[in-house]
Amino acid sequence: METPLHTIAVVGLGTMGTGVAEVLALAGREVVGVDISESAARRAVRSLEVSTARAVERGRISEEERRAALARFRASGDLGTARAADLVVETVPESYEVKQRVLAGLDAVVRPDAILATGTNALSVTRLAAGSAHPERVLGMHFFNPAPVMRLVEVASSVLTDPAAVAAVTALARELGKEPVAVGDRPGFVADGLLFGYLNRAAAMYESKYASREDIDAAMRLGCGLPMGPLALLDLIGIDTARTVLEAMHTESGDRLHAPAPILGQLSEAGLTGRKAGRGFYSYAAAGAPAVVGDSLTPRPTRRGGSGREVRSVGVAGSGTMASGIAEVFAASGYEVVIAARSAEKAGAARDRIAASLARSVGKGRTTAEARRLTLDRITPAGSLDAFFEVDLALEAVAEDLAVKRELFAALDKVCKRGAVLATTTSSLPVVACARATGRPQDVVGMHFFNPAPAMRLVEVVRTVLTGDEVHDTVRSVVSSLKKHPVECGDRAGFIVNALLFPYLNSAVRMVGEHYASLDDVDTAMRLGGGYPMGPFELLDAVGLDVSLAIERALHREFRDPGLAPAPLLERLVAAGCLGRKTGRGFRAHRGR
Repeated sequence: METPLHTIAVVGLGTMGTGVAEVLALAGREVVGVDISESAARRAVRSLEVSTARAVERGRISEEERRAALARFRASGDLGTARAADLVVETVPESYEVKQRVLAGLDAVVRPDAILATGTNALSVTRLAAGSAHPERVLGMHFFNPAPVMRLVEVASSVLTDPAAVAAVTALARELGKEPVAVGDRPGFVADGLLFGYLNRAAAMYESKYASREDIDAAMRLGCGLPMGPLALLDLIGIDTARTVLEAMHTESGDRLHAPAPILGQLSEAGLTGRKAGRGFYSYAAAGAPAVVGDSLTPRPTRRGGSGREVRSVGVAGSGTMASGIAEVFAASGYEVVIAARSAEKAGAARDRIAASLARSVGKGRTTAEARRLTLDRITPAGSLDAFFEVDLALEAVAEDLAVKRELFAALDKVCKRGAVLATTTSSLPVVACARATGRPQDVVGMHFFNPAPAMRLVEVVRTVLTGDEVHDTVRSVVSSLKKHPVECGDRAGFIVNALLFPYLNSAVRMVGEHYASLDDVDTAMRLGGGYPMGPFELLDAVGLDVSLAIERALHREFRDPGLAPAPLLERLVAAGCLGRKTGRGFRAHRGR
């Protein structure tokens, strides 16, 4: 199989097939588009004309390149036009019956040395190949949508695939300007194998009414830097498509994390399949339109004023990075801030850290020297919690140890005035356990800031079963005054972000621990295929493997789901003292820690 893969047929001219055809034609390949629907074939031609014209307007290609690419593409309704193809890429619907029918038809048409690539991300490549007259030439070539933009291509081989075919398709992907990742044959491969489990948990979280669709999506965009929230992404992918992928994954893995959330089936059966239908988790201006419109579930604008308490002064307990960052945020927003630590020296060091942070902001033009001075003037360091006797809001940012936090809350209960709001920044411990260490649990709430606090816009506002309405309203108002985005959730392990993020990270560790893919391939797949700012192993090393393990254990303890049990590889690395960047070694070695 030493074909140069010059002539390529694309069978199935939906959104994905048309995008793949555009990529190939612009890269100088002769492209034959095949679809049983004449209207689909016409739409593909028109789509290429419009898309390439837009590329010319934006300066990405010249008019001459556009004309040449369009001349290299022809569409047909006859599978026989694929006869001269060196490679055929099928992008027909995710159905064994449909795909096997296409592959059988190609067996009767193309040359014996032509490569047949399935675009599936959910079905077994091995099973599809086994039904072909030449299983050695069948492999997976999974592009991501939109194909002209997304750089990742997963090249999936079965035990039957000729390595020469894999090498040829991998080389082609590189020539197309894509980043190929070699994967074995299992549903979802790398990127979707991790992505769809995360999407499924988000759907289940929404279905349980734990948080609103808007808050779930905002939490993952602002807390993790993702381009889209999970429910909006499910609408874009197609809820029916997501359900099909998850069913295939669950059949293969038996993992409850892959069992489709019932709401996916309910929406699919009702025809509410997402953006393409005009309604899914959200409502859209029209079928296929990207604009979200209001519906009965859209939250009403929050009334200003409300029934919250007045907050003018804030006490921050702790002297570490998070405590300093939170104190900086409050002081920069005009609040009088007291930082209390175990000693006056530690509290002074925290203020010095804030001064250095503000100096960097002045140097980068983000603030002025005068604003820096005023912010620092609002911060008072103290060596004891006794300094909190007049604050309106006391917020702890100490170690993630429940005994330590409960002791601190008991002390706050004695020191703080009646009516003061008491808040914890915990990311994994039960807020109600902190509340019950006081004699006023109705005044206790969770305020989970994200690191670094001055930069990250998200704050999870965590309400326990004992938190009063007035306290909840107060904290929402305070968070908004900081120019942060509050999202509401209940008091359970992981809240929104960590409950969705860490099972995904854990699944990535399992994938590597099972030798399915390498660290680099998984990180590349999720950055390029999922739009994540960091790959899972980059993120785990940055967060700290010990911190990650503690959160995984908390999630497993709370939900009792075997799929949430910490991956053995993660436990072994923590036991060996390989905790990530802070120790110089985690999943990777790090210099200059």
